[in-house]
Amino acid sequence: MRDSVRPRTTPFVNWILIALNLYVFIREVMLPPRQLNEVFYTLGVIPASVTQLLLNGSDMVYVIITFFTAMFLHGGWTHMLGNMLFLWVFGDNVEDRLGHFKYFLFYLATGIFGSIAHIISNPFSEVPIIGASGAIAGVLGAYFVTFPRARVLTLLPIIIFFTIVEIPAVIFLAFWFVLQLFNGTASLGGAVNPVAWWAHVGGFLSGIALIKIMAPGRKHIYNRE
Repeated sequence: MRDSVRPRTTPFVNWILIALNLYVFIREVMLPPRQLNEVFYTLGVIPASVTQLLLNGSDMVYVIITFFTAMFLHGGWTHMLGNMLFLWVFGDNVEDRLGHFKYFLFYLATGIFGSIAHIISNPFSEVPIIGASGAIAGVLGAYFVTFPRARVLTLLPIIIFFTIVEIPAVIFLAFWFVLQLFNGTASLGGAVNPVAWWAHVGGFLSGIALIKIMAPGRKHIYNRE
């Protein structure tokens, strides 16, 4: 629902990213199903196309562009709202840590690394990769190492009831990552999976690496609400 860290600067890049994702999704739902499917196959990242590019070097510019356009497409309301919730909760503090321009570059880079991880796991798939999940996983990875003492206010289901609890961010995000890793491993060699689990894993790990490169040696200073 929210975290305990209050950013010291206005996270306008994070707001713009959320607004852009929402705008693109609204345009998506206005399209008829056949045309929307064409958009996914035109602007999504198709692993087989990337693999073919590496083999013969054709359509390089087009394939590279899809790595960026795919990040702003979503396959449904649950997909989009879930991603935007995580970006809203965790993105503002990572932007605060990196600065606005670096955060924008970080977001795009981790999204690309996430797509690459999925391609490595299934290089001949003709199913397009769409969604901001790789980039948002990168944000989670950066948050994981940058704000280890933060806490996350979480709606937790207990049998048929729900309760609100504060969970340490390191536990919340570690559990999330292990879940992605488990599902990614289970999906290897199986049938087509609608979730690009390895994009989440790759994005998370690249977020950990990039935050250390792009913001080295900064102290974990923040305001707790």
